[in-house]
Amino acid sequence: MYYTVRHLTKFVYSNAVSESIMETRMHPRSDAVQRCLNFQLSVSPRCRVFSYRDHLANNVHHFDIPGAHEQLVIVAESLVEMEPAPMVPSFLSPDAWAALDADVQAGDFWEFLFPSEFTTPTPLLEELGNKLEVRRRDDPLMVLHDLNEKLYRYFDYVPKSTEADSPIDKALEQKSGVCQDFSHIMIALVRSRLQIPCRYVSGYLYHGQGDKDRSATSATHAWVEAYLPQFGWVGLDPTNWLIASDRHIRTAIGRDYSDVPPTHGIFRGSANTDLTVAVRVSPSEGSPLPDQELPVPEDWSMLVEKAQQVPPPPQPIADSMKRMQQMQQAQQQQ
Repeated sequence: MYYTVRHLTKFVYSNAVSESIMETRMHPRSDAVQRCLNFQLSVSPRCRVFSYRDHLANNVHHFDIPGAHEQLVIVAESLVEMEPAPMVPSFLSPDAWAALDADVQAGDFWEFLFPSEFTTPTPLLEELGNKLEVRRRDDPLMVLHDLNEKLYRYFDYVPKSTEADSPIDKALEQKSGVCQDFSHIMIALVRSRLQIPCRYVSGYLYHGQGDKDRSATSATHAWVEAYLPQFGWVGLDPTNWLIASDRHIRTAIGRDYSDVPPTHGIFRGSANTDLTVAVRVSPSEGSPLPDQELPVPEDWSMLVEKAQQVPPPPQPIADSMKRMQQMQQAQQQQ
């Protein structure tokens, strides 16, 4: 299966800023079941974009815009080939816990076993773990299947009910959140109560006509991967009660969201930021010929053109007010 992924991000500043430094993780990974055949990243104002791979083989792009500007527009376009995901059974053999522990003992999984910024256990998490009976029993896969379903049923999916930097307790208190929250909660429970290596996955989900997904169609997505003996990393999507399939397009993996936000950066100036995000994942016929470009839907072209229009002139600000600020240029994953 081939997919075309288009991801537009627009930051509009209440006052002109004099510099933006940005990192993005929007380039889909290439591995055993997924290949990124084409990737383009466009930035306005125009600048030189650099790239590297981090220690987990995530593709990272970064750039610096030193001149004054009132907005920043980033457009990422990808063509991805997805192989059918291996079938995941309902259970493993009776000795699977011992096999898992042996693999962990022999491997290097410490990053995905210990608490991280957004997956540190809290009293509310412990209360939920007791309520859902999250403990070692049966076999690792049966417990993960059960937890995936229970989290789906326990929490309501409510877009924008939390923020990009919300701790897990906010979703636990209100019993609602988005895919980012559900993934963090599942990771924290799996690591602390089951001692199974578990990691955060940032990416996209294709929503077909007959698919009954809760997650938003116009946003990035997040799910988890847990390590299992014989199978390796298995993806679980508690937002939609799914096992990750060829509809789940992976861009980056990490301990939690703080490792893999689609955008992360700082700007110089005193301004508030208005963020707009649009995501489009659509089936594709496959790789174009070398002298052909990917077809672009007319409505998407109009959306990009509108995003790049210069906003009204901002109000001037005194130089004494200018300072380096952290951008809230983090896109919450829905």
